[in-house]
Amino acid sequence: MLSGSIGLIHFITSVIAIITGTYVLAIAKGSKKHKQIGYVYAVSMLILLATSFMLYNLHGSFGILHWFSVISSLTLLGGMVPIWLKKPKKTYLHYHFSFMYWSVIGLYSAFLAEILTRLPPLFGVSDNLMPVFYTLVGLAAAVVGGIGSVYFKKYKNRWLAIVEGAKTMV
Repeated sequence: MLSGSIGLIHFITSVIAIITGTYVLAIAKGSKKHKQIGYVYAVSMLILLATSFMLYNLHGSFGILHWFSVISSLTLLGGMVPIWLKKPKKTYLHYHFSFMYWSVIGLYSAFLAEILTRLPPLFGVSDNLMPVFYTLVGLAAAVVGGIGSVYFKKYKNRWLAIVEGAKTMV
């Protein structure tokens, strides 16, 4: 189930990333604690993503989950590079906030997909699992991504105002 030591590292870093990602979304932005816990999130995601490319349980080849890992890697970079470079000068915190928000939402989607794709065998579904697997992965991405989009659209301006206020702390 855990695919040896790589799977165990993947699992441990996913738990760390879920906890720290959620925590960073919930706490005040720009504080020392935000930065420290944020770096724990970023490093855990980096390890999580690296190990994801080493796991080949489904077909033994590069599959749809690996493509989601590519997207997640780009999202993580999109959130960290602006904070490291402090560019673009006037909007780098907006980029950081937006990409990191979606990084965590993507992690939540992966978490739900992991749970849902473990259910069919528990209910005796063992034939033709791949269509069920892809349907459940798509459902997880749609549900979590949809909820994340609603919250992002509803609260984005308020959150960006908070981020702007935190700019003096960065």
